[in-house]
Amino acid sequence: MKMVKSLILGSAAALVAVGGAQAADLPVKAKAVEYVKVCSLYGPGFYYIPGTDTCIKLGGYLRAEIAVNTNSVYTGNTSGPGGANNRFTNGYTWRSREDLNIDTRTATEYGVVRTFFDATFTWTTDNYGVNGAAPGATVYAPLGGGGTVAPASAPNNAGAGNGSYGTVGVYYAFIQFAGFTMGKAVSQFSAPWTNYPGNIYDGLVGGGGTVTGVNQFTYTAEFGNGVSLSVSAQDQAAYYQAGVNNLSAGGAYGLSDYAGTISPDFVGMLRVDQAWGLFQASVAAHDNHAAYYGGTELTGHPDDKWGWAGQLALSIKNIPTGPGDTINVQGVYTDGATRYNIQDLAGGAGANTIYSGTGVPGLYQSVGFGFAPDTVFVAGGQQQTIKTWGFRGGYTHNWNAYWNTAIYGAYAQIMYNDTSKTLLCGVGGVGGTVRTTFASAAGTGLTSCNPDYNIAQIGVITRWTPVKNLTFSADFVYTHLDQKYAGVVSAPSGSIGKPAALYEVKDQETYQLLLRAQRNW
Repeated sequence: MKMVKSLILGSAAALVAVGGAQAADLPVKAKAVEYVKVCSLYGPGFYYIPGTDTCIKLGGYLRAEIAVNTNSVYTGNTSGPGGANNRFTNGYTWRSREDLNIDTRTATEYGVVRTFFDATFTWTTDNYGVNGAAPGATVYAPLGGGGTVAPASAPNNAGAGNGSYGTVGVYYAFIQFAGFTMGKAVSQFSAPWTNYPGNIYDGLVGGGGTVTGVNQFTYTAEFGNGVSLSVSAQDQAAYYQAGVNNLSAGGAYGLSDYAGTISPDFVGMLRVDQAWGLFQASVAAHDNHAAYYGGTELTGHPDDKWGWAGQLALSIKNIPTGPGDTINVQGVYTDGATRYNIQDLAGGAGANTIYSGTGVPGLYQSVGFGFAPDTVFVAGGQQQTIKTWGFRGGYTHNWNAYWNTAIYGAYAQIMYNDTSKTLLCGVGGVGGTVRTTFASAAGTGLTSCNPDYNIAQIGVITRWTPVKNLTFSADFVYTHLDQKYAGVVSAPSGSIGKPAALYEVKDQETYQLLLRAQRNW
């Protein structure tokens, strides 16, 4: 009996153990999987970030391009090794770039909160290393990093000198909320097409730019029917300082003599955006804040000088020449705010020195000059503003769904006042910083000393889009420098292969061709 009882209890314990083990193996109900959902509130390409009410869109492009007869991609041979027109001038410059942008939007009781970020990863090849860097060296630097580049032919946005290099650039990084834009975005002064009324060439004069964004704090009021008004404070240091040139510091045009930052630029913009096109009026105030006449505080300094700029822009869509055809035009006037006309990517950006041949016996070559700071001054004097005006425009015609062509052009005129011309050229053509720097041998010299100059540009581009978001383009542009000096100058030796010799001063010209393949996604 005792044995039977033990058998029963043992069997029961075994059944309980087996049942417990089987229960442990039973499937547990899983949490629901959160699939990515389409967000249709803000247009195609947006998705909800799982677990949130925020929509996100990823985008960008991959671009491969080659620029012919230029040392940059793609601003023109108007200065430095490009303007030398010698063995330092590139026959081509090659570049590959990946752009990545991230757009997020969240609906709130105050309206949509938006963040936008755009960065580029770029590899540019030049012809050889400089400053001790080996060809093929890689450097990661902010866009527009600068650095000493002569005598080598340095591409646009070079970081530390090198022949082939990579850069990481932050184009845009801003927050929009309740009408405010805070961060790095295109200037409110610029037209919606920035530097591109019909082209892909970066270096047009005749209007505001900041293609890669400028730090700003902006409020935009929407009035309905496409009418809006924006007021903005934006950083001037990165892209809007053309120079406050101290002529007493040496050289023909002196040296730029900026003090620390003291005031942002202030911008106002009124826009009317309709089905027929767009009209925009922009104004800007720009403070020129110079440092000292000499090396210490005891030497004194000039007073601040406020400059200003005004611009009108017009876009006409769907004109009778064909579906999607467009005309974009704009005109600008500046006084002590040169960068709102000669924008930061415009070739030498207001510092043009172009060489070519000459037919005058006994002279080495010819050279053309064109410099456009915001102001000039001498020790003990006040700042004298430089005035400019200009325009740019483009007409785009669609031949069919796959091909289109645009013709475009730009023009700018730079004007010095009488006081500035006296400081540069002297009284009655005697003395002055330009004449002193370019003093020539007996019997030669400048027969006309006038720092005013004009720049004219004209170009044509054709694009082929065989499939959606894949475009091949060819853009050719011609630039003419119409400078007002005449005669012969004794130019000092430079770091771009030019000897100290006598040069004829005359107008100059240059041209470039850009071939590009781009896939947007």
